[in-house]
Amino acid sequence: MARKNAQDDPLAPVTVAVGQEDLLLDRAVQEVVAAARAADADTDVRDLTPDQLAPGTLAELTSPSLFAERKVVVVRSAQDLSADTIKDVKGYFGAPVEEITLVLLHAGGAKGKGLLDAARKAGAREVACPKMTKPADRLAFVRGEFRALGRSATPEACQTLVDAIGSDLRELASAAAQLVADVEGTIDEAVVGRYYTGRAEASSFTVADRAVEGRAAEALEALRWSLATGVAPVLITSALAQGVRAIGKLSSARGGRPADLARELGMPPWKIDRVRQQMRGWSPDGVAVALAAVAEADAGVKGGGDDPEYALEKAVVAVARAARPRRT
Repeated sequence: MARKNAQDDPLAPVTVAVGQEDLLLDRAVQEVVAAARAADADTDVRDLTPDQLAPGTLAELTSPSLFAERKVVVVRSAQDLSADTIKDVKGYFGAPVEEITLVLLHAGGAKGKGLLDAARKAGAREVACPKMTKPADRLAFVRGEFRALGRSATPEACQTLVDAIGSDLRELASAAAQLVADVEGTIDEAVVGRYYTGRAEASSFTVADRAVEGRAAEALEALRWSLATGVAPVLITSALAQGVRAIGKLSSARGGRPADLARELGMPPWKIDRVRQQMRGWSPDGVAVALAAVAEADAGVKGGGDDPEYALEKAVVAVARAARPRRT
């Protein structure tokens, strides 16, 4: 496999995205697909899980085409491939097919390390997608988001955004994109505060808090007030998602002091205490149902529905009902 400039070329024969940060893994795939479709708009993309890649399947997918069509083959959770399929993939490293790009997503741990080592030895392009567990890493991520979007943001603004949103990279990226779309000029602390800690905290997060506590009537009242005072619907769905995800994270975490859990989950200690109070009565099924409802509402407020307010009301009620012992 050619090594020249492989790390800089999204269309290198093989790319391995290594890590467990879902947003970064998805972006690694999107980068390759975008480059392939820029070269050929008709590029065929195959996105596969380990159970879909049986022995011999890779050979079928990468067999030369009469019309030499460009193809991207994405293999998720490559560390979970069967031993026979791993042999197929290793064999492919030695003779990659022109016009085909293979993308392997690998968790980076000990499992499947032989496959990862073989890809590196063959000169595969590698993209690091590590979990960002340190506040400094998330702060650097936010700075990078603003740079990538072509906008300036002060250090104080970036820190305020991280403090307000937390550790979820998708939510941080969404918040940065929302600010860039809505605000002209340099994004400073005052702008972030206006969106995420001032009126928004007293409204969108109030809606979320009341909903995850099962207080449907109060949540709906807060929702209507928020919308009447001009809070963007996308901020409300973001707050709902954060509230439900926080409950899911804490409920699956090991017990411990707030400070220890704060480090593990990327939440401030005060939030650990609040979520502990809110999570009483929640079940894993309830979290799943609530997240699905919030996702549906998020699509609705971003153009997928005719009535964003109704979509939000449905989500608020669904979240409140998921907190069964405390619903109203």
